[in-house]
Amino acid sequence: MAPNSRIILTRHAQAEHNVGLDYSIHDAPLTPLGKKQAAALAPQVEALSQEVDLVATSPLKRTLQTTKLGWAPAISRLGGLEKVILLPEFQECNDFPCDTGSSQEILSQDPELHGFNFSHLPPDWTSKQGFWSADRTRIAQRAKWVRQWLRNRPEQTIVLVGHGDILRELTASAEGPSGYMWKNAEARMFTFDPSTVEGDECFLWQEKGKEVAVAGGYAPTSTEDDILGVGNGKKL
Repeated sequence: MAPNSRIILTRHAQAEHNVGLDYSIHDAPLTPLGKKQAAALAPQVEALSQEVDLVATSPLKRTLQTTKLGWAPAISRLGGLEKVILLPEFQECNDFPCDTGSSQEILSQDPELHGFNFSHLPPDWTSKQGFWSADRTRIAQRAKWVRQWLRNRPEQTIVLVGHGDILRELTASAEGPSGYMWKNAEARMFTFDPSTVEGDECFLWQEKGKEVAVAGGYAPTSTEDDILGVGNGKKL
């Protein structure tokens, strides 16, 4: 257990569903611009990549692509893509097609994702049912599970790549989810709140000025669209 570890959270780069707010695109991958944004992240975090001990990511296509491109220096140093840990618990919150992952078979056949180890993904992780549902209680449970997983890891510096809505859930406080609007391919550094690190919630905390890098612009999530009054998003 490493309660003093540093957690570098990263949002995926621009994906196809961010363009035109089309949430019907299943497991939306990065756009050509998104790939450029993700690749532009790598030189911004090159020095920090030398300190990274572990890389983990949501197993949706856009986060896998962002991880591969944006954290390439760290991944190479740590032994390649097969060493990246895939966390289905960190999938995006909503049950739109764009936020629904793909099966092991589909992911393993994608040439852009060759090298990742999909063998540990449970068959039902894409079901959006039960533990994997878009219910607020389940989302909070998954976010807490991820915080506990991070706290219990022995590594000192961990990269975790995810999505805007689940990142706000992960960085929640006792008052509720964060309201921060994550930018595309943005990385921010967090540590554990000393007052809660030993408890079940083990909230994360960020010092002011601990932004790491921003490689892309801002594209709203489906939940943010609902808050902002645009698009076809639904409130969680």
